[in-house]
Amino acid sequence: MATTEFIAAIELGSSKITGVAGKKNSDGSMQILAYAQEDSSTFIRKGVIFNLDKTAQSLTSIINRLEGELKNSIAKVYVGIGGQSLRTVRNVVSRDLEDEAIISEELVSAIGDENIAIPVVDMDILDVAPQEYKVGNNLQANPVGLVGSHIEGRFLNIVARASVRKNLEHCFQQAKIDIADQLIAPLVTANAVLTESERRSGCALIDFGADTTTISVYKNNILRFLTVLPLGGNSITRDITTLQMEEEEAERLKKAYGDALYEEDPEQEETTCKLDDDSRTIKVTDLNNIIEARAEEIIANVWNQVQLSGFEDKLLAGIILTGGAANLKSLDEMLRKRSKIEKIRMAKLPRNTVHAPSNILKKDGSQNTLFGLLFEGNQNCCLTETAPQPASTSATSKPEPEIHKTVDMFEDDQELKEQARLARLKKEEEERKAKLASQEAERNRKQKEKEERKRKKEAEPSWFKIKVKKTIEEMTNIFSEDENDKMS
Repeated sequence: MATTEFIAAIELGSSKITGVAGKKNSDGSMQILAYAQEDSSTFIRKGVIFNLDKTAQSLTSIINRLEGELKNSIAKVYVGIGGQSLRTVRNVVSRDLEDEAIISEELVSAIGDENIAIPVVDMDILDVAPQEYKVGNNLQANPVGLVGSHIEGRFLNIVARASVRKNLEHCFQQAKIDIADQLIAPLVTANAVLTESERRSGCALIDFGADTTTISVYKNNILRFLTVLPLGGNSITRDITTLQMEEEEAERLKKAYGDALYEEDPEQEETTCKLDDDSRTIKVTDLNNIIEARAEEIIANVWNQVQLSGFEDKLLAGIILTGGAANLKSLDEMLRKRSKIEKIRMAKLPRNTVHAPSNILKKDGSQNTLFGLLFEGNQNCCLTETAPQPASTSATSKPEPEIHKTVDMFEDDQELKEQARLARLKKEEEERKAKLASQEAERNRKQKEKEERKRKKEAEPSWFKIKVKKTIEEMTNIFSEDENDKMS
C-alpha cells in the first residue's frame, strides 16, 4: 500500500548523498519508510558542491529510489546546509540614549534588525543566535524595562559563502525537487544528540566527518561558537595511500587496524596486515604511525578552536563526539589527553528512537544529521493529487447525446457574413475591455493586500522579538533552577 504521509530529507555529505523518508510516531520516535544513498566524493568536497550537474543527477536518482520504496511521489524535502565556509561571526550593535531612558521592546527589536542589515562581504547570514544585552556594566537576557543611557546588543551570526546556498538551490531546481526548508546542519545535529542539561551546563559538540570537522559550543542553552575545519577522516585515508595503495584499500585498513594511540607489545611478534589486491603485507606499526600523526593534527586544531571560543574552561558537560570518523580507535582518548577534559562521550544515535531495519540503521554516529533533519521536519512531504473521475460504465448511466455538426446555410450570403464579422469585432472589443477591467481590479486587490500585510507586519512583533522572548524564557528557567539550587 502506498504511503501518503511522511517527511523526506536529504543530506549532502562529502562522501555520500543520503535520502530518507520517515513517519513520526506518537511517542516521538521515527519510523524509517525509505532509504537511498549515492556516492558524492567526485562532486562534493569539504561539504561544498563543485559539480552542479552531477549533484542534480544524484539527487534525481535518490528521489526516484525513495519514491519507488514509498510507492508515492515526493513533493518536497528538507535539506541541510553545511560545508567548510560555515561559521559564526560575533557582532555588537550599540545605541546611546538621551539621559536615563527606559529601554523599550521597539528599541531592542530595532537593534536586532540593524544587526541583520549589516553587510557581510561574499557571505549570507543564515541565522542569528542572540547572546546577551549589556546595560551599564550588567549583562541581561532581557533589557526591556531597564533604565540606562547606553545599550549594547551582542549577537552571533551564522554565516556561509553566498555561493553555498545559491549552488544548493540551483541543483534542486535542476533536479525539479522543491525544498521544504533549508536547515543548518550543525544545529540539526546538536538538536538530535545533545540533552538540554548538556546545552545548559556547557559542552562542545565535535562532528568528525569525511572531509570536515565541525565544532559547536553551547552554554546556557545558547549557541556560543561554531566553525568548520577542512580536515576529516579522508585526510587520514589519503595519508595512508602513501604506502602505495588505493583509497578504498586505505579506508579498509584504517577501519580494521587503525588506532590513534597504537602501542606495539615488544614481547609479541610484529603484527602485519595483508592487502587485498596483491600479496604485499604492511606493518601495523607503520600504518598507525601515519594515522597517529594526522589524528594529532586534527585534534590539535579542534582544541585550538574550542579555546578560541573562550569557553574551554566552562564546559561542565564535557565534549560530545559524533560522525563516522569519530569511530577511529583511541581518538577520544587522544582528545582527552590534549584537552585535559575527562568527560567525553560518543553519540552514536539520536536521543529520540529511530525504528529502521538493521541494514539501514548504522550505530556509528554517521546518520545523526540525516535523522536530525527528519525530526526537525513538520510538513507532510507526500505529493497529493486529485485523481480524475473515471467515466461511469454502469447500466443506469445515460448515453452521451450524439453531437451533429452545424451546417452554415448562408455561407454564400456576403451581407450576412459582413454582419457576422462586425458582431465578432464588437464582441472581441467587449472582451478586451472586460479583461483590462479585470486586470485593473486584480492590481488594486494586490495593492490592498500588500498594504494590509505591511500594516500587520508593523503591528505584529518581528522575528527578533520572538527570538528574544524565547531566549528570555530559557534564561528565566536557568536562573530559576540556580535560585532553587541555592535555596536547597
